[in-house]
Amino acid sequence: QVQLVESGGGLVQAGGSLRLSCAASGRTFRPYIMGWFRQAPGKDREFVAAITWSGGTTYYADSVKGRFTISRENVFVKKTVFLQMNSLKPEDTAVYYCAAATFVSSLRYDSASRYDDWGQGTQVTVSS
Repeated sequence: QVQLVESGGGLVQAGGSLRLSCAASGRTFRPYIMGWFRQAPGKDREFVAAITWSGGTTYYADSVKGRFTISRENVFVKKTVFLQMNSLKPEDTAVYYCAAATFVSSLRYDSASRYDDWGQGTQVTVSS
């Protein structure tokens, strides 16, 4: 059983920065791709960024391109994915979820259905 635990959310003023972390536990955890999604009140969950675990290829939603950076770290059995968020805007306010895909699929990286493990989410609030 894989457990994904997010941290790093909080309240920040517009223009500020936050760094989210997602720590994955599980001895046999071998993701193909890991991603970040977000969900604002009254809105659907939306794709933010993703990274392939082996090659480190990154993907971003147009709304965060140039402001957010996704990265990964693999130290022994501990796997962590980060989301560095700069130049934050009030419209970035949402609950941010970490997700992992551990199976091969033709589904796109920006589809929530691509992912089979999800964290509980961390709140990010950007004040104007």
